[in-house]
Amino acid sequence: MALKSVPPFYTKLAMVLVSILALGYLAIHGKELLAPLIFAMLFSILLLPLAKFFENKVRLPRGAACGLSVILLIAAVGGIIYLVGSQISNLASDWPQLRDQVTTSFGNLQDWIAEHYDINAKKQMNYVHSATSKILDSSTVAISTTVLSLSSILLFLIFMMIDTFFLLLYRRLLMRFLVAVFKKDNSTVVYDVVERIQFIIRKYIIGLILEMTIVATVVCTVFLIGGIKYAFLLGLITGLFNIIPYIGIFTALLLSVLITFSTAAVGKVLLVLITIVAMHLIDSNILLPVIVGSKVKINALITILGVIIGEMLWGIPGMFLSIPVIAMTKIIFDRIESLKPWGVLLGDEEEPSKHSILHRKGDAPEAEVAGK
Repeated sequence: MALKSVPPFYTKLAMVLVSILALGYLAIHGKELLAPLIFAMLFSILLLPLAKFFENKVRLPRGAACGLSVILLIAAVGGIIYLVGSQISNLASDWPQLRDQVTTSFGNLQDWIAEHYDINAKKQMNYVHSATSKILDSSTVAISTTVLSLSSILLFLIFMMIDTFFLLLYRRLLMRFLVAVFKKDNSTVVYDVVERIQFIIRKYIIGLILEMTIVATVVCTVFLIGGIKYAFLLGLITGLFNIIPYIGIFTALLLSVLITFSTAAVGKVLLVLITIVAMHLIDSNILLPVIVGSKVKINALITILGVIIGEMLWGIPGMFLSIPVIAMTKIIFDRIESLKPWGVLLGDEEEPSKHSILHRKGDAPEAEVAGK
């Protein structure tokens, strides 16, 4: 009987590195196709129970059930965009006040720089004028880039909704394809992975929506009681940006402080700062574990790396998609014997039992990493 030859470690390492580079290359150059497709997959998983309800209970044809589910999704997304857009249009009326506030703050900053760094106001203004002229020279490029960005966002949304509809419509065909790709002996594993991914992703998305609603409602209420202008807009910004782990809350904090600084006194700026920080602490330690917590846990290091890599590859959409993609990857790794070590690496560290080797030898780790 011939022995199977096992490739050496450096060969396996080279193959893994080449595979990672190839996947990265495909991800970067396939962004226009893959990003809306992955979003569509997440939305189709979320809408699947609704489509089944229309198909089985209301007795609609499958195409009509899927189309109605997508229309309801478009209505919900459009409602959120309308609310945010209407609040931003109201904010534009305060632009003169914002400009005056920025001018006053800029004058105070000039005086501080001149006093501490011996750079007079004339030199500072020369530098500002030089930078402004460069910006104005590239204004045409900036405008064209903005128009292209808006058209790209519109096309992105259109393709995402179309992909969502067809994924719902052809879900059984796709399932048969997945089963046919692998051996019959693995069909049970394939069904298990698909069902597990559906359960986890649906639970994750619904939990995020509920968490976002609670955060936005609490922040809006506190800001309204405190007399903060544009309380509704700031609450929506905080709730929406809170979806992005770690980075989102700091972005919402910066935007809220800047808007409040231009329309209110310092005391209200402090109220905004304290409210958002306190809400973030409550959300991270109470709401998130109870509402969004699932059986697939990702450690904090992988979460941060995933968000950063997602932003590097696909920008803001990559930041939103990073956690669901990592969760799906971990489910697949946990079900395949040869990939289980990678699943362990992605997961959160489990607390050792009393009878484990670490506890018997007194070598228990001093700290554990907890992920969002």
